[in-house]
Amino acid sequence: MRILDRYVLREFVKLFVLFSVAAPLLFVLGDWTDNIDTFTERQIPTARVALSYVYQMPEFISWSLPIAALIATVFTVSNMTRHSEMAAAKAGGISFYSALRMLPLLGILLTLLGLGLSELVPVTEGLRRQALATCAGPGGAAGGSAAGQRCQENRSYSRTEFVYNSAAGDTYTIITLNADNQTISDLTVERPGDLEDAPGIFITSDVATWDTISHGWVLHDGHYRMVLDDSTERTIAFAELRSARFRETPEQLSAVPKEPEEMRYAELGDYIENLERSGARPLKLMVRRLEKVAIPIATLIIILFGAPLANSSSRGGPAYGIGVSLGVTITYLMMFKVTEAAGATGSLPIYAAAWLPNALFAVAAGMLLWRIRT
Repeated sequence: MRILDRYVLREFVKLFVLFSVAAPLLFVLGDWTDNIDTFTERQIPTARVALSYVYQMPEFISWSLPIAALIATVFTVSNMTRHSEMAAAKAGGISFYSALRMLPLLGILLTLLGLGLSELVPVTEGLRRQALATCAGPGGAAGGSAAGQRCQENRSYSRTEFVYNSAAGDTYTIITLNADNQTISDLTVERPGDLEDAPGIFITSDVATWDTISHGWVLHDGHYRMVLDDSTERTIAFAELRSARFRETPEQLSAVPKEPEEMRYAELGDYIENLERSGARPLKLMVRRLEKVAIPIATLIIILFGAPLANSSSRGGPAYGIGVSLGVTITYLMMFKVTEAAGATGSLPIYAAAWLPNALFAVAAGMLLWRIRT
């Protein structure tokens, strides 16, 4: 690594860390100011509020990545240009692209960080909601002792006498489901078969338990009946049976799914497929799922956009640099909101709604880089 590379890396990281630490703290202060009345009315203990903000920190960090990256890029490049360091590099035979070759690499690393945070945020969002859940003590009032508290988020989920159609085409008839204990009483699994190719399957079980290790159900004390291609039947009694197809979680069977904000990329995809099978067309959720990838990649694009922009506007001071960074970032994020709304209403295809801001800024970055004097 060249001395110039280490210099660019040091300047960028120093500014990036400063703003990426300061921005989440500002988000916490702003959110607390907006919700302090709610916290007081619900009598949520201060410790639980503080814990909720700890859980929300990955989300705040993900919000701050684009603006921190752009501010770090603008100040790094503009300072090098203002202090004639860029001119000295060019005089030494180092082009603009070569002098700042560390910035795209940093953008790729920050994009990977953003993708990781997009998978972490749904997990911490669920923990945050649980931390802020209204708790009641033995007397029913909010608060109470820790031993007597029971949060609404942890209430018991159960269903009785219902039918569930799985994604694999099986039909489950369930008399009693207890999602807390992860057990099913009186289960019937019906798999219609094509007698020419596959037998029909009918399974009855007195009790089924959820195995968290294999991520599937274990059926106990039942009968496995097959209808063969010659219309004959074969029945086998079993003490324990594991089904590779019966993998719907207790939460899915209880019809109490997570909020979309609490779902990872794959979970949200499964949820969208379930809605589509029921006849719905969740365009907004489709766009949001694509944005889980598009928004982290925006950090790389915004760095490529900011470097030539800062080089061409080097006469401004720190206030000018911050203003440009904030203006560009706000415009970028507002475009995501506008295209998301257009995609949710069907005015734009979902892929265009998720990727159009990135495409436009990538084209603009390419034009600025092409026009730069190397």
